[in-house]
Order: sequence, then structure tokens, then C-alpha cells
Amino acid sequence: MEPTIQYIEKELSGFYPVSEIRGFIRLIFEHVCGMNYTEQILRRSEELDPGSIKEIEKIVERLKKHEPVQYILSETEFLGLKLKVAPGVLIPRPETEELVQWIIDSTNHGSPSILDIGTGSGCIALALKNEMKNSRISAVDFSAKALEIAGENVRLNQLDVCFINADILNWGKYEWDNYDIIVSNPPYVRELEKEAMFANVLDYEPGEALFVSNDDPLVFYREIGKFAQTYLEKNGELYFEINENLGRETEKLMSDFNFRDVVLKKDLHGKERMLRCRK
Repeated sequence: MEPTIQYIEKELSGFYPVSEIRGFIRLIFEHVCGMNYTEQILRRSEELDPGSIKEIEKIVERLKKHEPVQYILSETEFLGLKLKVAPGVLIPRPETEELVQWIIDSTNHGSPSILDIGTGSGCIALALKNEMKNSRISAVDFSAKALEIAGENVRLNQLDVCFINADILNWGKYEWDNYDIIVSNPPYVRELEKEAMFANVLDYEPGEALFVSNDDPLVFYREIGKFAQTYLEKNGELYFEINENLGRETEKLMSDFNFRDVVLKKDLHGKERMLRCRK
């Protein structure tokens, strides 16, 4: 293993920080060789078979093109769940894990009915179902590709989530139930913010799941707010992941919809990335 580890470090040096390269090494050996981190340490002096070495070399070449490692390996982890991901589906982020944990820690509902809007890989819906066994969870996305991946993740994790193919910007065209909790991580990155983003995001992840216009960056929050006014139960909770630069604007929008107890929450990096309000 040692020569291959040195090869990865040398080839990716200059492309990624040292800490990120170490993370890649752990993920690569787990994926290719089936070794957890402890086994990687204990078996570091062992030789790899030629097939494994060749597969690792292919992965490294793709990483040098800034392709996300999650797409290369076709999987990621989210709050302890193993999830499939693929091009066309947004890669789950750590801050979204924080949003889900906030819901889990805060809810007082015994058997809540939950709707996840813009589910993508299904990460939010599946993590909530995994932790809140008595919940009834539905998840909506307009992307057939996303729902295909989400369906695979349901089967992979053996969790009961109902998926709906619908465009939330035209929610009035569909029939809906009433919900105790509505959660969404909608597109919120303004076009003007693209220049601050890395190539692995801009070149590979789906723009429709990330970007909104500079002129109307809160379009999804506004429509989901209107939707929640109709389909969120009284005293129900609405949760959002938000643009860290638009926290106050999003807070005001929800207050203008007469939601109460509007709370902005910072993530572990001290950025305003989450919002909760009640009907």
C-alpha cells in the first residue's frame, strides 16, 4: 500500500490541500480495497494487487480533472447513511447534515408528517426517516434523474419514503397532503457568486440545483412560503437551508408571510445557513 499512497500524494499535490488528499486516500482504499481506516493503518505495508493499483490510478486521473470524488466513487455518506450519487444530482453537504440534526433535536411531534422539497439524492428525507422511525415522509423533486437516484437510496437503506415528481414553483397544479414539518434545501446561489466557487462544483454539479438569478434569488423561498401557508399544519414548522449572504432577507420574507418564531441558525463555521419558523 505504501508506494500507492505515495503515488496518490505526489500526483494530487498542487491540485488539492494535503488534508483533502488524505481524505481521498481513505475513501479510495475503502472503496477499492474494502478497508476501513483502521485496516488501512494496520495493513499499510501490504502489497496491492495489480488490478487495485490500476483502478486507483484511474481514480487519481479523474481527481486531477477536479471531478468530485463522490461522483467518481458513485457514493457518499450522510449522517451515517451510505448514499448513491451521480452526475445530475447534488452532492450532500455537511451543513445540510446540520439542518437535519436541528430538525431531529427540535421536533416535538410524535409521528410527524414531513415533506422534503427538492430532495435530490433523498439525503434529508432518508436521514430523517432513519432517525424518526414513526414519521411519515414524502419528498418532491422536479428532476427524474434525482428521483431515480433517490429511489436507489431508499432500496439501499431499506427506508420508507414516498417520492413525488413535481415542480414546486408550480405547486398549485398538484394535489398535496397537509404536513407537520416542511423542509427544503432549494437552489440559492446567485449567479454573481459563481466566481467564488471551485471547479469541481461549477464543472460537474447540476446548475439547476444550485443557482438562482441575481434579480430574484429568493424565488424558491417565496413559493415554498406560499405553499406552506396552505399545506403546513397550524403550529407546524418550516425549515430551510439558506444563502449565508441572504439570511436577513430570508428572515424578513418569512415574517412577511406571517410565520412566527423565525430563527436564523449559524453552522459550525459561524455562517447563517439555516432558518426555522412556525405557522
